[in-house]
Formats: sequence, C-alpha cells, structure tokens
Amino acid sequence: MNARKQKALQAAGWKFGDAADFLEMSPEERQLLDARVELALAIRRQREARKMSQKELGTRLKTSQPRVAKIERAAPDVSLDQLVRAYTAAGGRFVIKSKTRKSIKGKQSKSTGNALVLEAVASD
Repeated sequence: MNARKQKALQAAGWKFGDAADFLEMSPEERQLLDARVELALAIRRQREARKMSQKELGTRLKTSQPRVAKIERAAPDVSLDQLVRAYTAAGGRFVIKSKTRKSIKGKQSKSTGNALVLEAVASD
C-alpha cells in the first residue's frame, strides 16, 4: 500500500500493525513468539538438510509424523522444550552465551541490561 493511501486511511480512523499488535501482545510475548517460530523454521531446515523425513524425526523423538508437522509449525500446543528436543534430534546443537550490554561510556545502564543469546547451530 502506498504511503498516501495509508495516511488517508489512518486519518479516517483505521489502524495499521501486525498480528501481534492486533492481539495486543506484550514485548515479552512477541519475543517468545518470534523465538518459537524461528526455532520451528530451524528444525525444518535442519531436518531437510539431513535429508530426514518427518516420520524419521518422529521416530527419533518417539512421537508421530503429525506431531512433527505441528512442531515445525510451532503450534500452540507444542512446548518450547519439544522444539528444543526436536532441533537436537534433527542433529542441531545450541550454544548459550550470556552477555551484558553496555552503554556507550562502557557502563551498564538500566535501559541496556543483560541478554541471553541462544544460538542454534546447524550440523552437517
């Protein structure tokens, strides 16, 4: 949509945003949803890179092929634990790093805080 049309619609009272805006998700909920979706996509990429079927991954996880399909969609009834287990069962691994973000002057400020980086590493 072009900017002029969007501006006209906003002036008429229409609001623009994504699904998270519509659902009024908090920043924490958005972050968790983004992590779940990204991990689900990584599971599928890792499984395909290993030339593994959903059924084969299901066997490794002691679950069914339809459950693996749900895992790869990050369905709401799939736990974060199941996503992590599926990624490692597909041959992936995780590297966990704890970082303290610093302000420009080299001192930690309230707005920067700490970050935990969970890096999914694909295996050959």
